[in-house]
Amino acid sequence: MTKKLASRLFLVAVSPVAIALASCGSAASGDKASAAATGGTPFKVAQVASFDEPWAMDIDKATGAMIVTEKKGKIRLRLADGTMGEVSGGPTVAYGGQGGLGDVIFAPPQVQSGQTGKTLDGRVVYLSWAEAGDGDTRGAAVGKGTLSCPQPASCALQGLNVIWRQVPKVSGEGHYSHRLVFSPDGKYLFVSSGERQKFTPAQDLGTNLGKIVRLLPDGTPAPGNPYADKPAPTNQIWSYGHRNVLGLVFDDKGQLWDLEHGPAGGDEINLVKPGQNYGWPLVSDGDNYDGKPIPRHKTRPDLAAPAISWNPVIAPGDFIFYTGQPFPQWQGQFLIASFSVPGLVRVRIDGEKAVEEARYPLDNRIREIQQGLDGSVWLLEDGPAPDSGHLLHLTPNS
Repeated sequence: MTKKLASRLFLVAVSPVAIALASCGSAASGDKASAAATGGTPFKVAQVASFDEPWAMDIDKATGAMIVTEKKGKIRLRLADGTMGEVSGGPTVAYGGQGGLGDVIFAPPQVQSGQTGKTLDGRVVYLSWAEAGDGDTRGAAVGKGTLSCPQPASCALQGLNVIWRQVPKVSGEGHYSHRLVFSPDGKYLFVSSGERQKFTPAQDLGTNLGKIVRLLPDGTPAPGNPYADKPAPTNQIWSYGHRNVLGLVFDDKGQLWDLEHGPAGGDEINLVKPGQNYGWPLVSDGDNYDGKPIPRHKTRPDLAAPAISWNPVIAPGDFIFYTGQPFPQWQGQFLIASFSVPGLVRVRIDGEKAVEEARYPLDNRIREIQQGLDGSVWLLEDGPAPDSGHLLHLTPNS
């Protein structure tokens, strides 16, 4: 642990003011306690690698190797023994604002065609990124490719093909979302598609902006979608009325949850159900950045309400549903990577609602979180300067 981090955690533990600041969410949101109020931080932090604007990571279940994306377009490798490497052959990205190289996930075993050996050679991966269009337009894209690795830490991405795009491409550099997750059975790929800071497309079923879409592994619309009998892109839609979804995760019951940025206030977690309208921009538990109020969720019971919301915001990056052994007190709960804490926010599921349990402050904004094969937790700091975005490894104190 760095001296800076140790000092900060000490201050949080002893200062009532720090405790109040660490637990700044609205009581109505279910905010419960800071880390200090629940017995201190239960983990130690090791800084193990540095990256330039890291955005996402995924861990191969067979080898423990990790792929990390950097916003400017570079794909990095970290093998289980700590050896660092790179993946060539990535896409050309529209870097700027919130845009660039985005999410990365290894395909589930059902899509791997038996390629689950002791190296990454032959592994199928999915990537998302911001893609330039005609004129001054951009949109998210999702691609599928296969790793070719002549050496364990030196791979190339072969056969990378775009399988899905946001429609239409629009101006601006925000709210791509483009998080990826497979259903637990490996049959369906879910993609979060932000409304690109354009508001109204989230309610327009003729576009896939402001939606969560459900696809087959090849990118075609999944049979049984709520609007499967409609023309593309409507037949892709699973749910709509979303703003900027930066987290998608399944729980142990097979339920899909999302983690969504609100405007000035109104960050939220939603239990995502097919065909549901989650309200943006008609309702929110926050207001517009210019101060113009937005009707609250409670004013529209016909729209799906969040499981939990925050005002002030936590500015989430991503989240996981924790199932590991090293932190038994976290099992069956969400761990959220937060920009504004900055650090982690822990949330308990209560039926179809959620309750905040604790906050764990860290030195810098946290962009990404993953559970390791051994149940430890890996984080990516959101660092804008070269090599200022660190990979952090959390293990129990004892």
